[in-house]
Amino acid sequence: MSLFPNVKFLLSVAGAGQFPPDRGLDVAIAGRSNSGKSTAINAILARKGLARTSKTPGRTQLLNYFELLPERRLVDLPGYGHADAPGEVRAKWGPMIDGLRVRECFGGLMLVVDSRRGVQDKDLELLDWSGLPAESLHVLLSKSDQLTHSGGIKVLRDTQAQLEGIGGVQLFSALKRTGLDEARAVLKRWCAQGGPKK
Repeated sequence: MSLFPNVKFLLSVAGAGQFPPDRGLDVAIAGRSNSGKSTAINAILARKGLARTSKTPGRTQLLNYFELLPERRLVDLPGYGHADAPGEVRAKWGPMIDGLRVRECFGGLMLVVDSRRGVQDKDLELLDWSGLPAESLHVLLSKSDQLTHSGGIKVLRDTQAQLEGIGGVQLFSALKRTGLDEARAVLKRWCAQGGPKK
């Protein structure tokens, strides 16, 4: 059963003037193009098709808001690291996402990283960009079902060492449902805290 049974799509934001009222809590979910971000959203929220999935990188080009609970929102950010999106759309991403970061209610970032690639420089830059403390940052090492058991343990340990003092990390697989409860618990905790801890 979903922790957020009344989750719903709220709105898509194409510019800073379109954000919902700056109160409550915004939790962003981000990742490289094709990291499995949309699949992770659907799995964590137990809603098939809530976030549109695609094999085409760069599909998400807006900030898509989902209401988890009253004044508790999940924000699906555009994937990064791929150039398929039109240039004028990519040019808007920076100002749009910076508009999210300066909101008083921005209080959490869940980063989806393909476990076979590991955390790379652009991922670290995004974690740093958030300006959030370690307890408000969490990395999902997605597609972990494609690793061997020992390989998964090694990736997790290496990433924990890499992110020590920066944020939390876990293995995650939407296909095998690995780490679903853990990811949901993080999201639930952030929502219960009632706001950002900047």
